[in-house]
Amino acid sequence: MWFSFWRPRDRFTLDELRNLVDQLMKIQVVNDVNKAFVIEALRSIAELITYGDQHDLNFFEFFMEKQVMGEFVRILKINKSVIVSVQLLQTMSIMIQNLKSDHSIYYLFSNEHINFLITYPFDFRNEELLSYYISFLRAISGKLNKNTISLLVKTEKEEIVAFPLYVEAIRFAFHEEGMIRTAVRALTLNIYHVGDIYVNKYIATTPHDNYFLNLVKFFREHCISLNGLVSPTTESQVGPESSSKVLSAVDEIEDNLYYLSDVVSAGIPDVGTLITDSMLKLLIFPMLLPALRIEVSDGKKLNHDEESHVDDEKPSENLDSSSMKVSIPSLSTSSSAQHNCWHSASVLRDALISYITSGDDMQVVGSLSVLATFLQTKELNESMLDALGILPQRKQHKKLLLKALVGEDTGEEQLFASENCISKDGSDGELNIYLQRLKDQYEVSCSYEVGESPHVHRRLVLDALIGLFCRTSISADALWDGGWLLRQLLPYSETEFNTHHLQSLKDSFTKRCNQLAEEQRGSWPDLLIQVLCDEWRKCKRAIEASSPRKEPKSILFPKKKSSSSDVIPVESSFAAGETMYERVKVFVLLHQLQIFSSGRPLPDQPPILPPADFPEVSRAKSAGLNIIGPKLSTELRLDDAVPCRIAFERGKERHFSFLAVSIGISGWILLAEEWPQKPNYGTVRVVAPLAGCNPKIDERHARWLHLRIRPSTLPLSETAKNAASLKLKSKSLVDGRWTLAFKDEASCKSALTMIQEEIDLQSKEVERRLKPLLSVES
Repeated sequence: MWFSFWRPRDRFTLDELRNLVDQLMKIQVVNDVNKAFVIEALRSIAELITYGDQHDLNFFEFFMEKQVMGEFVRILKINKSVIVSVQLLQTMSIMIQNLKSDHSIYYLFSNEHINFLITYPFDFRNEELLSYYISFLRAISGKLNKNTISLLVKTEKEEIVAFPLYVEAIRFAFHEEGMIRTAVRALTLNIYHVGDIYVNKYIATTPHDNYFLNLVKFFREHCISLNGLVSPTTESQVGPESSSKVLSAVDEIEDNLYYLSDVVSAGIPDVGTLITDSMLKLLIFPMLLPALRIEVSDGKKLNHDEESHVDDEKPSENLDSSSMKVSIPSLSTSSSAQHNCWHSASVLRDALISYITSGDDMQVVGSLSVLATFLQTKELNESMLDALGILPQRKQHKKLLLKALVGEDTGEEQLFASENCISKDGSDGELNIYLQRLKDQYEVSCSYEVGESPHVHRRLVLDALIGLFCRTSISADALWDGGWLLRQLLPYSETEFNTHHLQSLKDSFTKRCNQLAEEQRGSWPDLLIQVLCDEWRKCKRAIEASSPRKEPKSILFPKKKSSSSDVIPVESSFAAGETMYERVKVFVLLHQLQIFSSGRPLPDQPPILPPADFPEVSRAKSAGLNIIGPKLSTELRLDDAVPCRIAFERGKERHFSFLAVSIGISGWILLAEEWPQKPNYGTVRVVAPLAGCNPKIDERHARWLHLRIRPSTLPLSETAKNAASLKLKSKSLVDGRWTLAFKDEASCKSALTMIQEEIDLQSKEVERRLKPLLSVES
């Protein structure tokens, strides 16, 4: 009996629900005295109704019988406390989200109580209240379908005259808080995807269609904001704070684009056209295209039109995150700028080609990024790709082959036609219709040769890419991007390379071979073969990939060739290493293009000869070294060594035996301590790379030999990153400097000769192994 007395009360009962509702009905005004009870009652009712929906239908039957929704509305009317309003919205959200029964949802939506809560004038100055309100609206949208959506609209004569859920939600579509914007966008997409004809008509009519216009304006403002953030970063090194702001702005723009794409994909009549027209009128025609407008003089000089508001002295500032960063003109751009932004000399394709052939590094990367984006946009009509000259060869052949198979003579004619043949299949009809629409609606005149062969379009792009590979002022990364685009256009055939293309590629490859030959006797010959093999694999993987190796946003942070000059002295081995690394990347690309243009498959490894056998007669052999090379504390024979003195610390001079040795492509400078008890033998105490030591006898002291000591590895992973971060590590990027003192001039010259002979042996082995690779015919 006593155990039953202390048994806890079961909260999830119909009696508990009945008691809470009865107590709630007795409330005549919500004040500080009963506010806590009202909040707890609302919270508990949500729990009980959710429980009943899954376990006992009598709970919801009671909820309907007592018209508890009406009680919620009454409580809201007699309440002046924000916290009670918050709890009421939370209660409604929990119930709507968790109710599984269609019958329950129909009941909640079938009276005007939901619309009353939606349109109630809450004090949205309270951020918490606004957050719960938006969650409430989103919860409703999650339950919408063609049956339930009709319960939330008001109609007259089979026309929707009010849709409070949608109207109230889009009021906050451009709220400063990103989470609220995201929730509103999810809500609108839920509505659009219902596919109700009458709702779609309501959404696409005035004044509700202004929402889509405002979306484009909102997107335009973010583009302008990004442009303002990016412009200064091209003038100075990018810091962590500015980089974070830029990436945040890019993410916001991408979110906007994805949302606009989702809206268009929802298939609401006229909305896709409305968004497209708004983008053309508000962003593309008055701002983006004028910024790309150029005049080509002799095919090389780029003069930007005054209407484009582009800084002529700084053309590198004219590219944006995914394509071209433009200097945005005023929003009050005159109509003449819109009407004349495209003329016969400034078709988009020609502008991009001009940047590729004559622009700076950033303009090249931006233009290639635009073409890559077009190429990978599945929604873009193939006729557009054809007009741009970037319709992949396999797609063009597939289209023409299909026409030939179904009996269209023009398809077979074009499939086997020469590149100068005129197109007669009418495949550019869609493009002409679109260009005519631009002229009729926007007074924008676009030049396009009707009936031109598709080969002509691609020939222009192909010529530009071949010209790009012949340019010496463009970074290896930009050239690799061009290599990827070329492989996309011509994935499996060399037939479109003409004699001029092949000769240009061969001439450019020859120049790169000469540059690489210089590196064989440079500061890093011992690492040259390893870097070549690594970059060969990377380049092959990059140009054969299905998508570009970098995201378009990467061009917002361009790596300038002189970006690290204030950290790395020009005469240092690190600068030489960066040059070697850049030359190798360009050489590898040109070599692979040589192979591709000849119709051969790319090998996984470059044609490099294996290491030679360990020579029987050499200083390394005489010193007792094996093929692994020297290590600290290794025992050496010092028959060829030269005694010297060196001070690694001020006032602490030490005596060593100096020896320079090479094994294959590796070489070392050794300082060994001779054993007193065993003459001509010693222990290695210091090891340094032989290559790049730049030996020089002091002009005033003929017994002193100066050496530059570089690290054994090149920290490319650091130097390739942001140079600003390297300022903190500048000490680590300074070469070591040794001054060796010998007993007389003859000993000093002997040491110098030893170094030169071993460097020559090292370089010759590198030359031998790379000979097949440097063959122009390989």
